[in-house]
Amino acid sequence: MKKYRIIDAHCHIYPDKIAQKASESTGHFYGIPTLLDGKVSTLLEHGQEAGIDHFVVQSVATTPKQVSSINQFIARTVAESDGKFTGLGTLHPDSENIKAEVEEIINLGLKGVKLHPDIQQFKIDDYRMLKIYELCEDRLPILMHTGDSRFDFSNPNRMVPILDIYKNLTVIGAHFGGWSVWEEATEKLSSYENFYVDCSSSLYAMTPEKGKELIYAYGVDRVLFGTDYPIWEPATELDLFMRLDLTDGERESILCNNAKKMFDIKLN
Repeated sequence: MKKYRIIDAHCHIYPDKIAQKASESTGHFYGIPTLLDGKVSTLLEHGQEAGIDHFVVQSVATTPKQVSSINQFIARTVAESDGKFTGLGTLHPDSENIKAEVEEIINLGLKGVKLHPDIQQFKIDDYRMLKIYELCEDRLPILMHTGDSRFDFSNPNRMVPILDIYKNLTVIGAHFGGWSVWEEATEKLSSYENFYVDCSSSLYAMTPEKGKELIYAYGVDRVLFGTDYPIWEPATELDLFMRLDLTDGERESILCNNAKKMFDIKLN
């Protein structure tokens, strides 16, 4: 495994005092047992044991009042990580001053924005979101949860008009662009050059052949590796990825180079 440098581009972390509860809540939302506790120390322990070199960490604001405190927590954690972490901020469509919060994300040195339509209760193409897209275009990539057959907040059809309008907005669609609706996502979104995907929380649900097919549909240079910690064990997610019939160069792109370029990561 260590023939590759590895960046985990999709990790959720929480302050220790709420980490277990927050992690279990996410697992309950998806009906998936959460395997780890969401603490920073646990991510480092299990991630480094699996051979991961660097982690892109994030959290989601469920209310507007959480935005600044979460962003400061992420920035503080990055600063204390000895170069192991890159951080993403969060935003909320009901915040009173989204512009100021975007500026805070940039000033804190965070490298993008994490949004979760289903948990934050907004439709991707909701008018409340347009200000966020406008302010992030050409400045901050957005890692967005996409897809859920149970809801209509985050499904691929709602991403299409956003990509059509905001052509310089970089979006990373988590879970191959459409968790539980992978085929629909590929059909609707794979042709957009400003739409990238990560492979988190997906490979467990498909054959290695299907995983390779999705990677080729989007293009190797538009796929990032991610574990969706703390839901999954990093070592298990890496094992699922390594079962895909890819060349060394393709693996290097997905495991490291694409995220390194996307988030301007300097590896130790």
